[in-house]
Amino acid sequence: MAWIALIIAGIFEWGWPLGLKLGFSDNGPRWSWLGFSLFSMLGSGTFLLFAQRTIPMGTAYAVWTGIGAVGAFVLGLLVFGEPATLARFFFVGLIVIGIVGLKLASPH
Repeated sequence: MAWIALIIAGIFEWGWPLGLKLGFSDNGPRWSWLGFSLFSMLGSGTFLLFAQRTIPMGTAYAVWTGIGAVGAFVLGLLVFGEPATLARFFFVGLIVIGIVGLKLASPH
C-alpha cells in the first residue's frame, strides 16, 4: 500500500506546477487554478506522509520528486507544446531509470 500511496503522491505533484503555470494571466491571478495548486500540494504531502511510514525517507522523496518531474515534463509537452527534443527525452529517461532502480533496491 505504501508504494501505491507514493505513486498517488507523485501524481498529485503534477497538479501544483500545472496550477501555478495556469494561475496567472495578463489579467491577473486565476484563483481557481491557484486553489487547484494548493489542493495538489496538500494531497501530495498527505500521501507522501503515508508512504514514508514504511518506505525509507530518501527513497520515498526521490521517487516522489521523480514522478512529479516526469509528469510535469509530459504535461509540458502535451498541454503547453514545450520542445520534444531527443536530449530532453534522454534525460527524463534517466530519471525514470532512477525511479525504477530505487523501487527495485527498496527493501519493502
